[in-house]
Amino acid sequence: MRLLFIHGSPATGKLTVAKALLGIVPGRLFDNHAAIDLTRTIFDFGAPGFWELVHTVRYAALDAAAESEVGLVVTTFCYVEPDDRAQFEDFEVIMRRYDGKLLPVFLHCSRAEAARRVGNPDRVERRKMTSAASLMRDLDNCNFSPVPR
Repeated sequence: MRLLFIHGSPATGKLTVAKALLGIVPGRLFDNHAAIDLTRTIFDFGAPGFWELVHTVRYAALDAAAESEVGLVVTTFCYVEPDDRAQFEDFEVIMRRYDGKLLPVFLHCSRAEAARRVGNPDRVERRKMTSAASLMRDLDNCNFSPVPR
């Protein structure tokens, strides 16, 4: 299996790029918010246990896809260094276990473009971040960067 790991800060167009790519090549989309939305059925966002369940769902989904020999999975992720490094390394372990390939792609756009995009109606519908002020706070406080390898 190939895992295309599209990552970057909120509102950079990760899901837009993933959908466009999957309109050209065959594969499956495992959007970052699939695990988050499932977890929201059990926990409030950020409550104790929330992120642990999100991670468990992500690992289980990728492991099942690799074991079932899905050819390509495209996933989106707001990777923050160093906070998410262990999770990324776990994705690498899953891919190695099945002789898969993890293909990281880092998306970046200007702060002005991200602020313009953050209020898009589809983001409201998907319960994603929609506040420019929250986005700017995250951009100032989080190290959204390419994965280390």
